[in-house]
Amino acid sequence: MITVTENASGQLLKMLKQKDFSPEEKGLRVFVEKGGCAGMQYAMQIGVGAEGDLLLEKSGAKFFVDQESLEFLDGCELDYVDALNDSGFKIENPNAARSCGCGTSFEPAKTEKAPEYDPETMDGQVCGGSE
Repeated sequence: MITVTENASGQLLKMLKQKDFSPEEKGLRVFVEKGGCAGMQYAMQIGVGAEGDLLLEKSGAKFFVDQESLEFLDGCELDYVDALNDSGFKIENPNAARSCGCGTSFEPAKTEKAPEYDPETMDGQVCGGSE
């Protein structure tokens, strides 16, 4: 199960309204893809649901998750954070063995192969190696 906060749904509805999109037709697609400095990365885009997607609805906002991403996102919380140095949708992922300093890249806890990076230099670092 994926939890969506009120803050995330409220921000999505604001974004859809600003872009003149109907919340009945469009929502936030949330998925996981290979990449980032920790092996896997979160990706999000405004769009429509596809056949087989998990549909989450919160306060009139729709969130779509494809089936392949569900194993990485099960148990996650999707929130929207508005901070001085970083604002946007954030995922709190209990399935991550470790995460990059940027918060968009992670190593799955259940992995069958060695990561393609040096875990000793990754933790707490900003993607790209600069701060």
